[in-house]
Amino acid sequence: MAVKNRYNDEELAEFKEIILQKLDKARSDYDTLKSAITMSESNDTQDTSPTFKVLEEGAATLSKEEAGKLAQRQVKFIQHLEAALIRIENKTYGVCRETGKLINKERLRVVPHATLSIEAKNNQK
Repeated sequence: MAVKNRYNDEELAEFKEIILQKLDKARSDYDTLKSAITMSESNDTQDTSPTFKVLEEGAATLSKEEAGKLAQRQVKFIQHLEAALIRIENKTYGVCRETGKLINKERLRVVPHATLSIEAKNNQK
């Protein structure tokens, strides 16, 4: 039996669909995070005591910082998914960049932007 060195067009189409679904969700999540960061104060604190106002402003700043970090991670995730789509178009998708072997289908279904096989990933540790 010959060793497969790339996925066929039907398999690539399956992975493309998975990636497009994840990309839609990732972009939606990013938009939600972006609106949380840029949203002006939704809860008016003008009529509360100064102590509560300071606490609420501190919490809002912390929330914006956390949302900012999550948004940065989401952008990176979107970029990885978009790169995976390019690899599909180039028919290089699913090939481990270290070993040159095919990455297991189950791994790609869970982590569709993976560029390393489990074997290569474990060797990094």
